[in-house]
Amino acid sequence: MALSIIKDSIDLGIITKDAEKMLAFYRDTLGLKSLGELRMPGGGIMYRLNCGSSIIKIVVRGKDPVAVAPPGGIGGATGYRYWTVTIDNLVEATKACEDAGYKIVVPVNEFRPGVTISIIEDPDGNWVEFVQRVV
Repeated sequence: MALSIIKDSIDLGIITKDAEKMLAFYRDTLGLKSLGELRMPGGGIMYRLNCGSSIIKIVVRGKDPVAVAPPGGIGGATGYRYWTVTIDNLVEATKACEDAGYKIVVPVNEFRPGVTISIIEDPDGNWVEFVQRVV
């Protein structure tokens, strides 16, 4: 059986203990538009942010998670370690993150001809890759 996909993107859920720091990064620094909050069973809250046709869900559970993922992006552990956003203002976006005090893990560089990347670390240690392609 193959999936019968009806949406051209995926949504991403990020569990955090500190919604305010994560919202400061994703909403305020990156400029992702807030789609509102949803109360979750057990007392949690989901903050939904628009990222193209994807939704980034910042989730605070009603109680602390049992474990915390190790930081370190790609080299830190197995599993989901980073995600990518294709943009057309990579240099400006990377500088805005740097100016706001976020860690630039991979500075702006040409990854291959016509493709420039940078990688930023969010407040919880998750990595966000920015990609810009020459059209």
